[in-house]
Amino acid sequence: MASIPPSATRPEGRHATRTLSLVVAASLAGLTALAWGYLAYQSWAMDHMDLVSMAMPGAQKWGPRDLVLVFTMWAVMMVGMMAPSASPVLLLFTRIQNGRHAQGESMVASGLFLLGYLIAWTGFSLVATLIQWGLHATLLISPAMVGTSPLLGGAVLVAAGIYQWTPAKHVCLTQCRSPMGFLLTEWRDGARGAFVMGFRHGLYCTGCCWLLMLVLFVVGVMNLWWIALLTACVLLEKTLPQGHWVSRVTGLALIMWGSWMARGVFA
Repeated sequence: MASIPPSATRPEGRHATRTLSLVVAASLAGLTALAWGYLAYQSWAMDHMDLVSMAMPGAQKWGPRDLVLVFTMWAVMMVGMMAPSASPVLLLFTRIQNGRHAQGESMVASGLFLLGYLIAWTGFSLVATLIQWGLHATLLISPAMVGTSPLLGGAVLVAAGIYQWTPAKHVCLTQCRSPMGFLLTEWRDGARGAFVMGFRHGLYCTGCCWLLMLVLFVVGVMNLWWIALLTACVLLEKTLPQGHWVSRVTGLALIMWGSWMARGVFA
């Protein structure tokens, strides 16, 4: 089991560490703001297609261009939704790195950690793109990217709700809620180590939230209000002292909503 050397926590260069942390926090906030700006424009453009032309997948059979557009949309969306919840572990990693290395090296390491984290979510974006392709081909999602099947929608909601109560969710959420615990058990030195740590943390985060992200297929992939609500749920369950209960209450709400949605099919 890897551990952080005691030298990593020495109270040296506090001003430099504070400055570097501010730079990393500002960079993360800027990246998140750009992602949300893209999502806001895409959402607005879908509602005002008579005023602007926008690059969006076609209503007929998709080609490579359509897949690239949808993949880009999902990848940017995951940056906007998940980067904020990565800030506690990223800032802690930055502080530890700055206690062990020069400021420039620490900045590079923090960037590689974030890159690894986002690549994990980019992998999820690829899977989500393929799922949306399949739903589009079978007419289970509308051109506006909203699910068309109450039965499938209800099943997705119930599955997402049940997952909130599973041991797998608990394990992944625990890792996400404990930045120090994660770094103590997963610490690796060097640039490659920073990337691997970020990627592994991203995998835990993906394991924690992947079914919540699939709820967007039910409510609308580009529904900005729902994107914001899911982002808030993820952030609260990872940061509040009783975050595990946020997860479970969310799960119960999804199960009840999904059951209500699917009941009309059998009525």
